[in-house]
Amino acid sequence: MSTLSDPVNLSAPRGADAALTPKQLADKYGLSVSGKRPSLPKYIRQLWARRAFISAFATARLVAQYTTAKLGQLWQVLTPLLNCAVFYLVFGVIMQSRDSVPVYIAWLCVGVFVFQFSQSAIQAGTRSISDNLGLIRALHFPRAALPIAFTVIQLQQLLISMVVLVAIVLLNHVTPTMTWLLIVPALLLQSLFNTGLAMVMARVGAKTSDISQLMPFLLRTWMYVSGVMYSVSGYIKNWPEIWQTVYSWNPATVYMDLMRYAFMPDSFDPAVYGSKALVLPHHIWIMAGTWAVVAFVIGFVFFWKSEEEYGRG
Repeated sequence: MSTLSDPVNLSAPRGADAALTPKQLADKYGLSVSGKRPSLPKYIRQLWARRAFISAFATARLVAQYTTAKLGQLWQVLTPLLNCAVFYLVFGVIMQSRDSVPVYIAWLCVGVFVFQFSQSAIQAGTRSISDNLGLIRALHFPRAALPIAFTVIQLQQLLISMVVLVAIVLLNHVTPTMTWLLIVPALLLQSLFNTGLAMVMARVGAKTSDISQLMPFLLRTWMYVSGVMYSVSGYIKNWPEIWQTVYSWNPATVYMDLMRYAFMPDSFDPAVYGSKALVLPHHIWIMAGTWAVVAFVIGFVFFWKSEEEYGRG
C-alpha cells in the first residue's frame, strides 16, 4: 500500500479525478496518512521487533553519558553514594533518625538507590521525546521505544551501582539470606512501574516542555513524603486508619519496603529489634504488582494514543 509520501502527483488531477476530494483521491489510489498511528496490537508487534534497537540505543547512551567527565562511568556509583552521605549527615546525624531505624546506613542506602531509579527514569522519560526530535523526524520507529530505552538506561545504572550497595549492606553486618532472591522480582515490578510513568511523562513533556523544569520539585516532594531518609511509621501512627491504608499504597514506599525487606529481613522482625522493628504492609506483593501492571498499561496506551503527533510541527 502506498503512502502520501510516495511520488504520486495529486496536485493537478485530470479528467474524472478533478471532481474528487483529496480524501476520495487517497481512497481511490490506496494512499494512507504518512506516520498514521497503527492499531495497538500492530504497535506492540512493531515495538517488539525493535527490541534490539532499544537495547543498543540504551547501551550507547549509557556509555556516552559520562564521556566528558574525568571520572567517567564512576559517576554512576558516586552520585547515589554522595546522596547517601548528605542524607546521612542531615537526617541520620543531625535529626538522629538513625536511632529509630535498625541498620540505618544500609536501610538509607537501599532507599536512596531504589528511589533514585524511579526518579531518574521519570525525569529521563519526560525529556525523551523533546530531546530526540532529530532522531524522531529522521527515522520511522515506534516512539515508545524512546521512553522504554531511557528506563532501560536507568536500570542498567542501578544494576552497576548495586555492586556497591551490596558491599554497603554486607559491611553493616547484614548476613545474606534467601530473601535476597526477592530482589529480582522486586526490580522487575519497579521497572514496569517506572516504564509506565516514563511513557506518561514522555507524552506530557512532548506537549509541554516546561514540565521538565517542574518535575525535580515534584519528585523531591515525593521523596520527602515517602520515607527515603527516615521511617514514617512514627509520624502516621495517629492518623485515621483509612489514611494510613491510603499512605501504605504509596508506590515509592512499596518498592523501597520490598527491597529493604529483601536485603534486611531481620529489620522487620520484632523478635530481633523489638519496638524498633520495621513494619511490612500486608499484601505488599499485591500492591507492587498492581502498581506495576496499572502504571504500565495506562502509560503505554496513553503514549500510543498520540503516536502520530510526536515530532510534528
